[in-house]
Amino acid sequence: MMQRPLIVMFLAALAAMPAANAAPRDDILAGYAAQAKADDAAFGGFSATRGEALYRDRHGGGKPDTSSCTSCHGDKTRAAGRTPVGKAIDPVAVSVAPTRYTEPAKVEKWFRRNCREVLGRECTAREKGDWLAFMMTQ
Repeated sequence: MMQRPLIVMFLAALAAMPAANAAPRDDILAGYAAQAKADDAAFGGFSATRGEALYRDRHGGGKPDTSSCTSCHGDKTRAAGRTPVGKAIDPVAVSVAPTRYTEPAKVEKWFRRNCREVLGRECTAREKGDWLAFMMTQ
C-alpha cells in the first residue's frame, strides 16, 4: 500500500524536472537577449532556424577538423557525438539532456571553447541565443 504514494511522488518529481531546468535556461536566454539588443537595436528575437544553420553549416574560421558543430556532435542532436581524438560527447538536445544549458558558467565556457574551434572567434549573443533556441526544439 505504501508503494503507490511513493511511485506517484517519484513520477511527479520526474515530470517536474524539465520545468525546473527551464528557469535557469530562460535566465541565460534573457541575458543573451539583452546583450543582443544592446549590440543591435533591430534585434527581434532568437531563431531556432538560424540556430540550426549555425549547428549544421560548415564554417571557415575554425580548425579544419572541426569546421562545423556536426564535426563532433554529429548530425543527430539527440545522439552522442565524438571529438576528433575519440572522446565521447553527450547529446546536445535539451530533450535528452535536460540539465544542459542550465549553469551559466558552464554554458559560457562551452560556447567560448566551441565557437573558437568552429568559427575561429567568439560567438555573438545572438548566435548563442539562436543555438539555444534550436537545441530547445530538439
